[in-house]
Amino acid sequence: MVKINADQIRALREKTGAPVMSVKKTLENVGGDEKKAEAILRKVGFEKAENKSSRVTGEGAISTYVHHSGKVASLVELLCETDFVARNKLFKQLGHDLALQVASMNPKSSKELEKQDFIKDPSKKISELVREVVVKTGENIRIGRIYRIELGQTEN
Repeated sequence: MVKINADQIRALREKTGAPVMSVKKTLENVGGDEKKAEAILRKVGFEKAENKSSRVTGEGAISTYVHHSGKVASLVELLCETDFVARNKLFKQLGHDLALQVASMNPKSSKELEKQDFIKDPSKKISELVREVVVKTGENIRIGRIYRIELGQTEN
């Protein structure tokens, strides 16, 4: 049997948001292979996130981003189930990242946004980024309305 240490568990828990005992058991089941364990935990977490997708998202926050030039700005309505999660650091970071994405990539709708590669990590889609926060917070999270304004651009 492979010895699993607390540092391995902590690192994998931070990456996946999975409960400590699930991380430990998964690591033990895969002989300490952290990459295999991470893949398994993400799959299980995403399945749990799908189960939460029908829950009502009546709370949330509006996140903004203004480019350093002052010529592009964006607003993103990010919705969740409780005001507790809306004030959470992970939720706020997600909102900021989404507003940055909207300012940079100019999606026309939240559905188009979800399909885009994340500009900070092109190996992930925006929908995956949202699911990761769903797994970590335990609540349904969805992207609401998005707006992007650019100086000198007229509306269609």
